[in-house]
Amino acid sequence: MDKNFDSNKLWLKLMNLGRLTKCHQIPERSFFINGFQFPVCSRCTGVFFGWIAAICLIFFYKPNIFIVILFCLAMFLDWFLQSKNIIKCNNIRRFITGTLGGYALMSLYLKIIIYIIQFLISKF
Repeated sequence: MDKNFDSNKLWLKLMNLGRLTKCHQIPERSFFINGFQFPVCSRCTGVFFGWIAAICLIFFYKPNIFIVILFCLAMFLDWFLQSKNIIKCNNIRRFITGTLGGYALMSLYLKIIIYIIQFLISKF
């Protein structure tokens, strides 16, 4: 079987999966590897990377609410200033601010989940 055909088929499946995340998948705002566009844009890639980082680091470091707000604000400001054409953004900055925002939100989600679990355990 043609190896290139398998790569194209896998890429199409990943792109369809990326659409399910509601990412816009604009090529100019996405990373490419070997001519294949990532299934999600660079900011969404960063968000997913941030989620994974938060899950891995939650047992070693729990950011306080100030850090969470600051990281989310960084992602929002990057998006807002770009959407209003105040600054021109690039994929590296989108990835970095997406990582910060994703890390912050997942850390917050995990802190809430841990709090609920601890609360439930203390009641039983």
